[in-house]
Amino acid sequence: MKQLNRQMLKEGLDTFQGIKIGSMEDMPERIIQFGEGNFLRAFVDWMVDEMNSQGLFMGKVVVVQPIPQGLCHILNQQDGLYTLLLRGINKGQVVEKRQIITSISRTINPYEEWQAFLECAAQPDLRFIVSNTTEAGIAYLKEDKPTSKCPTSFPAKVTAFLYERFKAFNGCPQKGMIILPCELIDKNGDNLKRIVLRLIDEWQLEDEFRQWIIAHNHFLNTLVDRIVTGYPVDEIQNITKESGYEDRLVDTGEIFHLWVIEGDKKLAEEFPLHKAGLNVIWTDDLTPYRTRKVRILNGAHTMTALMAYLYGLDTVRQCIEDKVILSYMKKGIYDEIIPVLDLPHKEKMEFAEAVLERFANPFIEHRLLSISLNSVSKWKVRVLPSLMEYVELKKELPQVLTFSLASLLAFYRGTQLKDGALLGQRKDETYSVQDDEDVLEFFQEIWSNYEKNADLDLLCTQVLGKKEFWDMDLNQIPGLSQKVKGYLSEILTSGMATALGGIV
Repeated sequence: MKQLNRQMLKEGLDTFQGIKIGSMEDMPERIIQFGEGNFLRAFVDWMVDEMNSQGLFMGKVVVVQPIPQGLCHILNQQDGLYTLLLRGINKGQVVEKRQIITSISRTINPYEEWQAFLECAAQPDLRFIVSNTTEAGIAYLKEDKPTSKCPTSFPAKVTAFLYERFKAFNGCPQKGMIILPCELIDKNGDNLKRIVLRLIDEWQLEDEFRQWIIAHNHFLNTLVDRIVTGYPVDEIQNITKESGYEDRLVDTGEIFHLWVIEGDKKLAEEFPLHKAGLNVIWTDDLTPYRTRKVRILNGAHTMTALMAYLYGLDTVRQCIEDKVILSYMKKGIYDEIIPVLDLPHKEKMEFAEAVLERFANPFIEHRLLSISLNSVSKWKVRVLPSLMEYVELKKELPQVLTFSLASLLAFYRGTQLKDGALLGQRKDETYSVQDDEDVLEFFQEIWSNYEKNADLDLLCTQVLGKKEFWDMDLNQIPGLSQKVKGYLSEILTSGMATALGGIV
């Protein structure tokens, strides 16, 4: 069977039934992309492909491998081509889209081709930098100015690239770059810029370069949202048979996508994603959109996962299919989270509806135990702010969000640590609670004490009063400790299903 490449595509354009193929036109390289992984290929490169197909952008992506090991050699073997499967539920209908992405021109491994990487900086058509080097990628690492070999950190590579561009065009203001990091950290653009400026100072580069960076390069904060499930190991034989060609880089993801970009809307005209019908928002402040995602999507995960697991479910989709758990989720989202969010009501409702459709995606098995990782810190960030704002607004405790805290305590019930995890019990089944060591040791100690003295008042007071967890004493929230104790008592004595009866 033939491997996917441009020659094969040109020879058989009329044989790819049901597969959308991106533009085959020659175009200049306008984007340099740090990262060749599943996410960027199913998100940014797909969006560029959509723009190119509509004649809106007419530019290619040159991909840079951010670490020594990666997929660049396979991408080059396939001439930058790969198949993308987008699958999910949209407005109640199951949707499947299969397309061959053609937006990548070539790839460079800077650890083997450092000079080729630097030569990209002199390309006049380049205007954009995009990246996804994991959350750890935008971090400062002290290292010397590179001369003949690739530096280790992503910010150092960016600094070296921009310095080479500055020299190649004599500091021309029009040759600055628009930088769009997609790493999932707050203020990703601001943080990358801060590190680049620090490296400029440490490498003792000229002040003119520093001023060029500040005045003529745009480091934009962004928020990205799409679940990308990557290479479909369990389905690849059927997909290959249906497609009629071999593709070693098949990528899969959900239909939903959102890119929020914080920056001057004039820049949107240079990167007209919105004109291609994509769910892209240019804004002066992405904070409300980050809050919306954290509170509704991530908050729904965190308020539900531990409770639903103890209830007897294993995946997010099972939660949507169970009438009781779905009622719990809807009550939490629509009655307790949405009312305290400062965004237009229509935007909040549409996002919430999309979230529930995403949770119901039949092509994604999102396991509750995976979501449960580090639930203490997640609950503090994703749920606690909604609870506190609800109390301030309504002068009463929100039932679902309060119940989720009791469920957290019940899920973290364990007296034995093994292989870095706290062992919990669901009926006859043992599960592993995964969190930081100090968190697990704390819960092991308080549950061990409870087994001796059966003092639930003390246990709840100790957990809620743990300022290291919550950055405050939750016992100070009127009635919260007693309410959590009441819910927890019922969970322990009657089981999760019975305890839920008082909520939904």
